[in-house]
Amino acid sequence: MIRRKAGIRLNRGMSEKPQLLLTPGPLTTSEATRNAMMRDWGSRDPAFIDLTRRVRTRITDLAGGAGTHTCVPLQGSGTYGLEAAIATFVPGDGHVLVLANGAYGHRIADIVEILGRRVSIIETGEDTPPAPAGLRERLSARDDITHVVLVHCETTSGILNPLAEIATVVADTGRSLIVDAMSSFGAIPIDVNAAPIDVLISSSNKCLEGAPGLAFVVARNESLAASVGNAPSMVLDLQAQSVGFQKTGEWRFTPPTHVVAALDAALHQLEEEGGVAARNKRYSENCTVLLDGMRALGFQPYLSHNLQAPTIVTFHTPADPKFDFTVFYDGLQDRGFTIYPGKLTKADSFRIGCIGQVFSGDMRAAVNAVKEVIEEMGVTL
Repeated sequence: MIRRKAGIRLNRGMSEKPQLLLTPGPLTTSEATRNAMMRDWGSRDPAFIDLTRRVRTRITDLAGGAGTHTCVPLQGSGTYGLEAAIATFVPGDGHVLVLANGAYGHRIADIVEILGRRVSIIETGEDTPPAPAGLRERLSARDDITHVVLVHCETTSGILNPLAEIATVVADTGRSLIVDAMSSFGAIPIDVNAAPIDVLISSSNKCLEGAPGLAFVVARNESLAASVGNAPSMVLDLQAQSVGFQKTGEWRFTPPTHVVAALDAALHQLEEEGGVAARNKRYSENCTVLLDGMRALGFQPYLSHNLQAPTIVTFHTPADPKFDFTVFYDGLQDRGFTIYPGKLTKADSFRIGCIGQVFSGDMRAAVNAVKEVIEEMGVTL
């Protein structure tokens, strides 16, 4: 039996049936978001410049950073935003401490190393959040550490890490906090001043429910001002792009105009839904329906309830040798549902997302599809 964890290759092409994407992104978008991409935009046109300004303002406001922080968007996926943030805000002689309890924390550590900055790691298990007390002890012992990086919601497992507690320790010890909020921003309340956070990175295609292709960084104004000359790259220099927005409102390089328009529409829909609190409620209901339904079938979630974020759930792979992930995946696609393979290093697993234009009824339908597929496979749970 082969249990594929990542990079799966199916025996056939994707099902032609329209898919509900139960993934951590890209995800299912609304018709209004997709329709927003039907218009072509001139990147230097005043209307597009105004649209960009509106998107930047809305994101800054969502982060609680009006007046203290600036949103700087960047072409590319969330990882582009992470690399740009490290390149821009960590000087050449900086020393970054990464709190890692999953693949995305380790990816950040790799980025820091590739950029030639010093990096250290505090690693905990994939089902274990970093301990604020342990962080305080490390920072007290090492005064050469300048920056701390935390993944708020580690998409490897779906664990929600203690942002407020970590932020307090980092602030108390006079360091700068960089937060990967890919799988939390827009779904879990974040206030970059209450936390406090110097740099927050996320992307358009996660909980904001936009299209993929745009990352953004919400940075403290003082951090931006102090970062002149840090970036060893032209295209990853967020400080230079921020100056460009201040002067002309324009992107330095060709922007993904259709993706920006889609994000503008998605942000408007978030406001209409009732903001982050309402979206959190919907995603939490989705997550509860999924967990209750899968447990009733006999599947075991990887995380305990107190650690589970309402965005994506990791389940243990059934022990029955009849279970094959490729067959399981294909069977769900035949019924209109796309899920994700697992990414854990020490346990066979698969993941089901609760985000996007997905509602509790969709999750019940997905659980029913899972039931049908495992019955067809003859799997015993």
